[in-house]
Amino acid sequence: MSAPGRSEQSAAYAALLGRDPVLAGLAERHGRPDPFAWPNDRTGNSNFAALLYGIAGQQISTAAALAIYNRLRAAVGGGTPDPDGILALGPARLRSVGLSRAKVAYMTDLAEKQGSGALDVDNLEGLDDARAVAALTAVRGIGQWSAEMFLILQLHRPDVLPAGDLGIRRAVEHAWHRPELPTIKDVRQRGESWAPQRTYAAALLWASLARG
Repeated sequence: MSAPGRSEQSAAYAALLGRDPVLAGLAERHGRPDPFAWPNDRTGNSNFAALLYGIAGQQISTAAALAIYNRLRAAVGGGTPDPDGILALGPARLRSVGLSRAKVAYMTDLAEKQGSGALDVDNLEGLDDARAVAALTAVRGIGQWSAEMFLILQLHRPDVLPAGDLGIRRAVEHAWHRPELPTIKDVRQRGESWAPQRTYAAALLWASLARG
């Protein structure tokens, strides 16, 4: 699914900000960020490769994730990694590119499920958000947050709020002058009024935190 164009994004922001004066104030200070901007151009149109990159990047910096993913690409011959290529490398070769044992297990499970047909990550467009998240989280190592980020950055879904993201929780705490960090449930409840543009709200909250 292609990312919405600027006119569609502008309309989505207009609808969202018209309903929430706090978000409107954030937009005045921080602009209206593109929720679907994806700095990594190395996965192409492959949802499978994008998930590999997501697994590689768990709990490490973006620079470290890119370095590992680039070594992974080199290991499979320099192209976009596919299930057969990942399985052919085997655990020892996967470890040699800088992956932890856990991440090797996660990538192997993803490749096995994709290769067997138990999961088809390159054809998720027909699933609604909830079913897509359920399909993705059936893979070892892909939790709610990873699945939701995939829906935003790879599938360009407009109504996804990663309520468990620490940055979003901190942004809500600051923007609404909360005395303490809100719970995931609190963020989800607040986000109900942002539907069906919750992805845009998330992008604005991240931008507000990143820019002070």
